[in-house]
Amino acid sequence: MIKIDIISGFLGAGKTTLIKKLLAEAYQGEKLVLIENEFGEISIDGGFLKESGIQISEMSSGCICCSLVGDFNQALKDVAAQFHPDRILIEPSGVGKLSDVIVAVENTAAEAQDMKLNSFVTVADATKVRVYMKNFGEFYNNQIESAGTIILSRTQKLNQEKLEAAAAMLREKNPGAVILTTPWDQLDGRTVLAAIEKVSLADELLEKMRAEHAAEEAEHEHHHHEHEHHHEHEDEHHHHHEHGHEDHHEHEHEHHHEHEHHHHHHHADEVFTSWGRETPKVYTQAEIEKILAALDSGEYGAVLRAKGIVNGEGGAWLEFDYVPEEHEVRTGCPDYTGRLCVIGAELKEDRLAELFGL
Repeated sequence: MIKIDIISGFLGAGKTTLIKKLLAEAYQGEKLVLIENEFGEISIDGGFLKESGIQISEMSSGCICCSLVGDFNQALKDVAAQFHPDRILIEPSGVGKLSDVIVAVENTAAEAQDMKLNSFVTVADATKVRVYMKNFGEFYNNQIESAGTIILSRTQKLNQEKLEAAAAMLREKNPGAVILTTPWDQLDGRTVLAAIEKVSLADELLEKMRAEHAAEEAEHEHHHHEHEHHHEHEDEHHHHHEHGHEDHHEHEHEHHHEHEHHHHHHHADEVFTSWGRETPKVYTQAEIEKILAALDSGEYGAVLRAKGIVNGEGGAWLEFDYVPEEHEVRTGCPDYTGRLCVIGAELKEDRLAELFGL
């Protein structure tokens, strides 16, 4: 399956720098094709890409957006047929509408068995968000609103207050996107790729909880193997994320154990919700300790787990884990932005947001 990634962004936002970083640090060992659309932009220097074994396909027709129906569709198929890559990176011209490019890729992928739209990213200069929203209205906002991930460049040029304000403006236009706020030089390309391909903390945590649950069930079975029993067990985890990784999904699984003599019906109906936020906000270790201790109070719902990695003071990062009556805060590696997640029953989301100062 060929993954197709679209990396959009206004002229000068830093798309080329980002692509070079991903090529050097995240896509190693993959066969890649870069399709770039010239629209008066300076081309990524061909020499650099030839060394990486990457073919450049420049479309004769110029801007993708002017030729969505014909050439673009064909160019993608030609690239797939000619190079059989693992991944195709599309860098649309800086003035294109990202939504048009997404539709064009989806149309092509629907006709071809072997390709899928993997991600669509917008690179945005953090220092220009306000000005661009004001001056380039529809085009700029389309790139922001359509993105699955917004990668902010030049965030190190902003103070904390302005960075939080820029992130809030973007969040208003796109409540669902992952917003990368950490300066790139502090991040490994693989961390950037993880942000683009979006594994949410809630999913990580739920996966861990399910694995533990399965291990407990197996242990339980082991002790009761002398009389197996028939039991139905449905787990429903309704979880939604503020920043919308997968807004709502349910997992149901049933285990049936047949046996001759004794029927035991056990019906468990557990409803978990998860609350998660992403934020560039800075916390002290003492603040996080205090917040986690407060989760034990019961005032925020029945909290089962919490996990996060957030900006600490002086460029440090803090990681935390919480289970009832027990928590740990330690120094961590930089993540693409601060993020946190709480899982439990009957969570009081407004109060949680207040507790974390969000």
